[in-house]
Amino acid sequence: MTPHDRATDEAGRIAALRRYDILDTPAEGAFDKITDLVRTLMGVPISAVSLIDGERQWFKSLAGLDTTETPRSIAFCDHAIRQDSPLVIPDAQADARFRDNPLVTGDPGIRSYAGVPLRTPDGYNVGSLCAIDTHARDFSPEQIAILQGLAPIVVEQMELRLLAERDGLSGALTRRAFVAAIDKQIALFARHQRPAALVLLDIDHFKRVNDGYGHPAGDRVIEAVAALCRALSRPSDSIGRLGGEEFGLLLPETSEADALAAARRFCDAVAALDIPHDPPLRVTASFGVAAIDPGRMSSQTWLADADAALYEAKRGGRNRVMLAPRRTLRAA
Repeated sequence: MTPHDRATDEAGRIAALRRYDILDTPAEGAFDKITDLVRTLMGVPISAVSLIDGERQWFKSLAGLDTTETPRSIAFCDHAIRQDSPLVIPDAQADARFRDNPLVTGDPGIRSYAGVPLRTPDGYNVGSLCAIDTHARDFSPEQIAILQGLAPIVVEQMELRLLAERDGLSGALTRRAFVAAIDKQIALFARHQRPAALVLLDIDHFKRVNDGYGHPAGDRVIEAVAALCRALSRPSDSIGRLGGEEFGLLLPETSEADALAAARRFCDAVAALDIPHDPPLRVTASFGVAAIDPGRMSSQTWLADADAALYEAKRGGRNRVMLAPRRTLRAA
């Protein structure tokens, strides 16, 4: 694909951004240090790591303002990602593209802007690193060079963040990353009351596999179960490895009944799985399901309820699915 093709491939650009799973995540020091450095070195009151989603501009780091996002239609950075070279605007009030922009005519009163695209290794501009002033000014070539030097470091941090969130054996999210995904889902429920469900699964008698066949065989079981979970999941679902043989599935836009049905499909599929070995290994798994509700507004509580249901499945004979009672119903 040529650079021109990438510049016009909005679906590919959005997919490249979503691959990082970074939108709506909490502040992180690695990115805040970069925006603080931009403010200091360039003498501006505002600096941002801005990511351009489908209809919004979301800030992974924003130094000098207290907000998290703006509509994409008014984002200066939306213009920055459409070109390869830095976007430099000495006076927004004198620029026909921006003089009527509400970010210029109202708060924060942007007058000058310099932004460098954040380009992924596969060539997509997913956002920008920018410096913003409330006074008209010229940015020197040395200052633009600072932005150009720091923008690839932002992308490197995004890549390192992605690597750190994946379990090396299974390819699933680490526990920390999975809990962060749960927190994002809880925030979505708090804002928009969107349904979601959490499924925990634990491979039955996994210690017997390690003791009887050796740890390499146990690793193959982990890999096979994780691959099965990915194959049966939707693109919007999240899969995490929470412990040695325990996995979590986060199912957005999923009712309690649909989550229960999905868990039963997973349970049957694990039991039918032939895992490469001589002879082939067969395992089962136990499942606990908990739908989000107003009584589960922390990741700790939601996980604890799903884990309690998983324990009931284990105690009830394994290779089965149990549903956690609704907290709101229990409190009534």
